[in-house]
Amino acid sequence: MKVVIVGGVAGGATAAARIRRLDEQAEIVVFERSGYISYANCGLPYFIGDAITDPEDLTLQTPESFYSRFRAEMKVRHEVTAIHPDRKTVSVKNLETGEEFEENYDKLILSPGAKPTQPRVPGTGLDRVFTLRTVEDTFRIKAYINEHHPKSAVLAGGGFIGLELAENLRELGMDVTIVQRPRQLMNPFDPDMAALIHGEMRRNGVRLVLGRTVEGFAEKDGGVDVLLKDGAPLHAGMVVLAIGVTPDTALAKDAGLALGIRDSIVVNERMETSVPDIYAVGDAVQVKHAVTGQDALISLAGPANRQGRIAADNVCGGDSRYSGSQGSSVIKVFGLTAAVTGVSETNARKAGLDVDKVILSPMSHAGYYPGGKLMTMKVVFEKGTYRLLGAQIVGSEGVDKRIDVLAAAIHGGMKATGLKELDLAYAPPYSSAKDPVNMAGFMIDNIARGILRQWFLEDLDRLPRDGSVTLLDVRTAGEYGGGHIDGFRNIPVDELRERLDEVEPGKPVYVICQSGLRSYIACRILAGYGYEAYNFAGGFRFYNAVARDRRMAELATACGMDR
Repeated sequence: MKVVIVGGVAGGATAAARIRRLDEQAEIVVFERSGYISYANCGLPYFIGDAITDPEDLTLQTPESFYSRFRAEMKVRHEVTAIHPDRKTVSVKNLETGEEFEENYDKLILSPGAKPTQPRVPGTGLDRVFTLRTVEDTFRIKAYINEHHPKSAVLAGGGFIGLELAENLRELGMDVTIVQRPRQLMNPFDPDMAALIHGEMRRNGVRLVLGRTVEGFAEKDGGVDVLLKDGAPLHAGMVVLAIGVTPDTALAKDAGLALGIRDSIVVNERMETSVPDIYAVGDAVQVKHAVTGQDALISLAGPANRQGRIAADNVCGGDSRYSGSQGSSVIKVFGLTAAVTGVSETNARKAGLDVDKVILSPMSHAGYYPGGKLMTMKVVFEKGTYRLLGAQIVGSEGVDKRIDVLAAAIHGGMKATGLKELDLAYAPPYSSAKDPVNMAGFMIDNIARGILRQWFLEDLDRLPRDGSVTLLDVRTAGEYGGGHIDGFRNIPVDELRERLDEVEPGKPVYVICQSGLRSYIACRILAGYGYEAYNFAGGFRFYNAVARDRRMAELATACGMDR
């Protein structure tokens, strides 16, 4: 059996190695357009910022090392220019010599990946305008910085690459601005959780210009102007386009393979395309979202690796199936870690799901052990069924551990109420006897039992201010004096029982504290005396972060820029 693989890196290289482990006799040929067959794509921004200093650390395998171990021919700088399913061959061009030839196959695996999305605006070809996707891209950017020492950069796009590159360029001492059309960074997150990311970016000197459309680029004064719709140009020493990626599927389209959203390659659970003996994996393929069941494009290394393994199994006569992607991901944002899995509240509602949520601010480990840090967790679940849909966490430490637990729970079909039952490891330096994931489960279980009623940030402007409800802040007098929401009166929770005569009976009570814990206790006290009480999800700390972000956005709109 002869297997030809188009593209290396995550999906293609994984498939090649797996095929060899399953079939020692198979002939394996991999064609990779770039000069690298297996590299640490996610590490590229950190090389630019000098967190990674040795270029060889980016290369996981060379053609020589791969051949030595797996006896697979890794032909770099070879571009497949056409697929001929009728005669089971591919046309190939050697990019170094110009030679063109055809290669036959019994099975073909496509792993072309995705290419940086290029806006159709003037100036994208300027020398100071870069994209970051390959090792070669990284070296070009690094060489430009070393030679020209630009003092500033504009990054068009606020996704993973944009944020990671922003941090690394700031580490080099550059002024950094992120500009993009959406009004928030990191679209997998809900706007309220993205506000925490915005705050950390601003605290570290990154300027955010959100809700602005880039209309082009122009050379000016030894740098480049980023032209904005309805706004003054942004001037910088260099620009990096990081507005997303587009499936690189021209080959598949020309060969007549069925295509899906954004011209991605349609595959079944076995990673088979619409043409016999042709498989496809990685960023170029359309997948099912594991939570919503809807078609999706999810460009992440983990899914690409798993898909490569599954395609290889099936090429070798197995019957492996891909169950879908749930988008689990994590990113370092200066001193914070932000992580997400499953579906956000925003996207769950777009998918037609009836959702509820809990927002909590637990410590990363036992409060009495030094060094604990707060994290903010948002867990989304389906009303009625309590099916666990997604989670987002932003914090300093322990974030990756909790998101992975929640990702496993979602994959296993666990109900959100079942989180309280998880038997998780505990020692004071690492966690609490009631782990944050357990705490989320306790809260959701209380909702299911009717013990916890919540109100949310989006309800604030709708709360009556005519005296028909009671608005109550149960923090200490000092906390209240340091900042509070207009219209909320202060009765500290530890004084509430003695001051119940100040809370008019027969009226609903909307309660807030710093994190949501004391206000929950206050709600239970009030419920014990016959009041209808609602607890604010997330607490004043969460409210203040989101409100501050909104004020910054309003100021940006008024001034024509963010700061």
